[in-house]
Amino acid sequence: MNVSDRIRRLVFLLSGALFFVLYCYAAASLPPWGHYRGPYGNVIARVAVIERHATDVVNAINYDYRGFDTLGEEFILFTAVLGVMLLLRREEGPPGPRGGGGKIPDAKVLSTTIQIFTLPAAFLTTLFGFYIGLHGQLSPGGGFQAGVILSTAVLLVYIAQNTEAFQRITSHTVVEVLEAAGAGGYAIVGLLALAGGLPFLTNFLPLGPTGNVFSAGTIALISAIVGVEVTAAFLLVTYTYLQEIMRGSIPNG
Repeated sequence: MNVSDRIRRLVFLLSGALFFVLYCYAAASLPPWGHYRGPYGNVIARVAVIERHATDVVNAINYDYRGFDTLGEEFILFTAVLGVMLLLRREEGPPGPRGGGGKIPDAKVLSTTIQIFTLPAAFLTTLFGFYIGLHGQLSPGGGFQAGVILSTAVLLVYIAQNTEAFQRITSHTVVEVLEAAGAGGYAIVGLLALAGGLPFLTNFLPLGPTGNVFSAGTIALISAIVGVEVTAAFLLVTYTYLQEIMRGSIPNG
């Protein structure tokens, strides 16, 4: 072990020890299980249904009461996907020079028996994803959960077929546009409130009857927009990663 390796290990051990001490201190300072210290959550739980006609208080908080924070979280995902795409971007030159990975063939498909079960599962997963995304203001779910489910439906097609099938049903350009539209659409909803003389991201749409799918005003709208962005984000990462593997640009190990 050279000096450089020793220094790295020493820094790692000291940092790990400091983190462990801070973690234990923070854990010891937590309130007892079931004893909430602040009044904020209790107040929101009492007034959210009345004020926003949303029976899922979690989504009322995420997309309304603290909607600006959630906007930042969405752009964190957007930035993370952008970073992954930059790292895996296509480079000029012959494929497979980095790490000796070489081009990986991906032409085989699974057996007919597996496809019989997997492809219908993709259809059912798509329906379930839309349900979760469009009913987030009423029941547990919302845009983030729906985005993961909907992207999984497309991945089921890849699992049952191959990369070529995945690329046929996933236009890279369209998915990029959808991700940008999902990220920007959230901010546009806030700007529309400003244009109407209201604070940024104020719930300005009709609230509708409580318990109805067209209730909760902008909560349902923002949830759907987030679902579009999250779905496109996961598909972009998968598309780019599979494309680089097929070109042999990712090293083995």
